[in-house]
Amino acid sequence: MIYILEDDSAIRELIVYTLQHQGLAGKGFEMPSDFWQAVSEEIPRLIILDIMLPQEDGLDILKKLRKNPATAELPVILLTAKSSEYDKVMGLDMGADDYVAKPFGMMELLSRVRALLRRSEPEAKPMTEYTIDNLYVCPAKHQVQVDGHEVRLTLKEYELLCFLLENRGIVLSRDQILREIWGYDFDGENRTVDVHIRNLRSKLDTAGELIQTVRGVGYKVGGSS
Repeated sequence: MIYILEDDSAIRELIVYTLQHQGLAGKGFEMPSDFWQAVSEEIPRLIILDIMLPQEDGLDILKKLRKNPATAELPVILLTAKSSEYDKVMGLDMGADDYVAKPFGMMELLSRVRALLRRSEPEAKPMTEYTIDNLYVCPAKHQVQVDGHEVRLTLKEYELLCFLLENRGIVLSRDQILREIWGYDFDGENRTVDVHIRNLRSKLDTAGELIQTVRGVGYKVGGSS
């Protein structure tokens, strides 16, 4: 089930219709109170979240979702105003996995929904483990530890870390990261990668220093072990 929290009935109903027409179950909500009630009864596979809402701001809702262990790793797509770069960056900072600027095409939104679903429900992976300095990552168990303490990451932060680890020592460009982690190009808007890298470094604390910036190129993972 995909939840859509959008107070514009025309947009909400069109998204629900498009999802259902493509074989994806969707349920729309106008009010945050109704949305929270539904989340308490059933955790969705993915959330499409508008920022400008009655009762409660969409960014505040996102913050609450990320603080709740039951919803902390849920894929979230933000619907933002086309001209509001601040909302986009704030949303990414708070853990949104993707955003779509209004007005948007339904096929574009559907493509991003499918890309997120593919990555949030991956096939079984071999028991590969990474131990670099004080960082431990086990992709098969979806486990990340720093100095033996669990680190909670969003879906995109986790995938980004694993991609860097899989290519340890190799400098990955922002475009490469966008294609691999998000599954499509962002029309040259690669600030998304920088924001996720910044958030990832912050959550990894001292182990965040393992993610190195190669100026003018991209990022790589270093480390001594």
